[in-house]
Amino acid sequence: MPGRLGRVSPAETPGDTPLRRYVLPLVVRVERANPPTRVDALETAARATVTLLADPRAAQSGGEWREVVELWEERGIRKVVRRARGAEWRRVAPLPGLTVTGRTAEVRVFPPVPLDDWPYELSRLQVSGTDLDDPEPPGPPPSGVPVLWTSPELTMSAGKAMAQAAHGAQLLWWALDAGRRTRWAAEGFPLAVRAAHGGEHWARLRESGAPVVRDSGLTEIAPGSETVVAEHEAWHPHRTG
Repeated sequence: MPGRLGRVSPAETPGDTPLRRYVLPLVVRVERANPPTRVDALETAARATVTLLADPRAAQSGGEWREVVELWEERGIRKVVRRARGAEWRRVAPLPGLTVTGRTAEVRVFPPVPLDDWPYELSRLQVSGTDLDDPEPPGPPPSGVPVLWTSPELTMSAGKAMAQAAHGAQLLWWALDAGRRTRWAAEGFPLAVRAAHGGEHWARLRESGAPVVRDSGLTEIAPGSETVVAEHEAWHPHRTG
């Protein structure tokens, strides 16, 4: 579905009445005593997003989430990351959705909801202030997995960066053919998130033909900012690591 990659503006009716917008909620579990590391939270949010997209409830005609997923995809793939701990996490766990676990992170992704009508349990959660750290710099990405490279020129909160990594994984999912999608899903959607190594590396990535996330500028960064490049062997068939 490559035609969707540049679609960031809301769809409108012929009479210029804006259509209802939808947002994909992602909730990261952040307990005070044992918060997740930043890179693992980004990777887990990205895997959670494509896990939902591949789920039969979202992917198959007649699936219970299919209609809202289609509306969300058509009208702009906005994502909002909120944090929860303790009783907050327990309250959102029963809502329809999927929980994906990383090395240190737990992220629950929910089917898209109307931007102006969030479920009460989700609307109560904090969206700002999600700040996470990595005790040690992450090593090089594992060989043979897609890498979501983040811009070295932008500073983003952990919540914002999680949403951008999730966008990158979604654009990659759209751009892959059916065979690569099937293999990636069967493997459990392995991926890595890393910061680009500098300006030259970032420029090469942006020019590689891989999907590029361009932010709509609603929070933290300027409209049109290029935040993530989703690198996959499909665009580097001879790359070994």
